Amino acid sequence: MTNWRDTERHERLWKQVEPCLPPGEIAHDALHIERVYRWALKLAQEHGVSRELAGAAALVHDLVPIPKDSVDRPLGGEKSALAAGPVLTEAGYDPGDVAAIVDAVRTSSWSAGHAPRSPLGALLQDADRLDAIGVIGAARCFATAQYMSKPDRPGRLYDPTDPFGASGRALDDRRQAIDHFERKLLKLAASMHSDLAKREAERRQASMLALLSALRDELSP
Repeated sequence: MTNWRDTERHERLWKQVEPCLPPGEIAHDALHIERVYRWALKLAQEHGVSRELAGAAALVHDLVPIPKDSVDRPLGGEKSALAAGPVLTEAGYDPGDVAAIVDAVRTSSWSAGHAPRSPLGALLQDADRLDAIGVIGAARCFATAQYMSKPDRPGRLYDPTDPFGASGRALDDRRQAIDHFERKLLKLAASMHSDLAKREAERRQASMLALLSALRDELSP
């Protein structure tokens, strides 16, 4: 990969983060970290956060990967936050900066449902959630569905009798990828904090709705 890190400390941090990424899981790979990182830098000024702290938080936000279908998934932010402290210290961040980044990571997870407690926490939520919507978000959704599908618990793209849950059936995004749009992805745009993130989220939301509309047409009798 090209050198996309912004500062020397980010470069040192990345060398510690990269080996922790889950092998073979393309929805949470180095490219995901890079995209979140780039958006964190873009959002830094509006949130009133330094690029140094914004980039560092993005780099360590998924330090401890937990599978999407694990019962421990809501603990992802907490576990990554606990692991981030020593890594950040080794990369050269002082105790105050480490505490701020760790707190932002702790509240970053959608599954845990935490509200951010600082501008850095709000920024990290915005940057991470933007990567879950739009064309990239849809691609990551389908990649995750394939990754979770196992011989003893096979997944599928949609419920063949009711693809979009029109009957009011219980949505099951651990089995059907399309259910994840209604359960999570279509809710993310409303959770953005900054104006820039809101505008980008609206654009990406439109892409997802267009994809779902096209899918309805393709699945129509």
